Amino acid sequence: MRRRILTLAVAAAAAGALAVPGADPAPAAVPVAAVSPARSTPAAQIAAHFDLAKGQLPENIALGPDGTAYLTFAAARQVAAVDPAGRTRVLATLAAPADGGVATPVLGFALTTGIVRTHDGTLYFLYASGDAASTGLYRMSPGGTPRRIAALPAAGLPNGLALDPTGRTFYVTDSVLGTISTIPLAGGPVRVWSSASALAPTGFLGVNGVKVRGGAVWATNLDQGTLLRIPLRQGRPGAVEVRATGLVGIDDFAFAPDGRVIATLNGPNTVVGIDRDGRARTLLTGADGLQNPTSVAVRGHTILVASAAYTTSTDPNLIVAALHHR
Repeated sequence: MRRRILTLAVAAAAAGALAVPGADPAPAAVPVAAVSPARSTPAAQIAAHFDLAKGQLPENIALGPDGTAYLTFAAARQVAAVDPAGRTRVLATLAAPADGGVATPVLGFALTTGIVRTHDGTLYFLYASGDAASTGLYRMSPGGTPRRIAALPAAGLPNGLALDPTGRTFYVTDSVLGTISTIPLAGGPVRVWSSASALAPTGFLGVNGVKVRGGAVWATNLDQGTLLRIPLRQGRPGAVEVRATGLVGIDDFAFAPDGRVIATLNGPNTVVGIDRDGRARTLLTGADGLQNPTSVAVRGHTILVASAAYTTSTDPNLIVAALHHR
């Protein structure tokens, strides 16, 4: 398993450097995120270390009001909670695919991916297993067990998960199929919302992270190294806007209170802040303890970064650092 993950992650880093194909309408002058080496965030602290041998590779993160970080451990097929003191508790482990020959497309192993926490403490998360009987969106109430509420294509790789501000609709990215789909909060029918070419993979994995903010769906594309904004037009997608390019290996992201996008660059092993003009500045690097960062959460003047150690194969962890607002 470890060798497979390492090989695939190296491919991911290479895929992130591929050229961006032109397709959907975008601003006349597309901003290029030439990442500045200058740093504006102080040294970070590792809040929790995870077990690489057990597949505890943190893929995505959601925050609770008490500071608890809820994580998906990709290769372990788990959902876990890390409290403010750094103690880790596994909340659920999903069953491996019943058919041992079933494999998740491209990656070849079953994994838990995107996660969202609602105000009542319910956790929603994605499971990509390559098996039609288990791939989909899951709900888990506090103290309860996971239950699938929407089936997703086993031929795809459901990855990013976001809930719209009204709390009624989930947006799900599929990094293999190159789509963003919608699912009602209660579960049920899955509808492809956008399959724009800007979402497509060009060699490995395409659309990845997703957020809903300011009347638009925002997303990243790992292969194309882009940050995208898709306006919501009465619930339907508008033309894709490319807000930044040159973001090699971009994975997930979050919004800071000052409007910057804080993004993880998996292969380059950095966290960057992207301003409104698409300029990126390095905030954290491997010197701060990053080990292939996969996702980030922001609360006030603090960022929490999950590192999965896909290629470093060393110390998957959760990092906490102060964020200077501008």
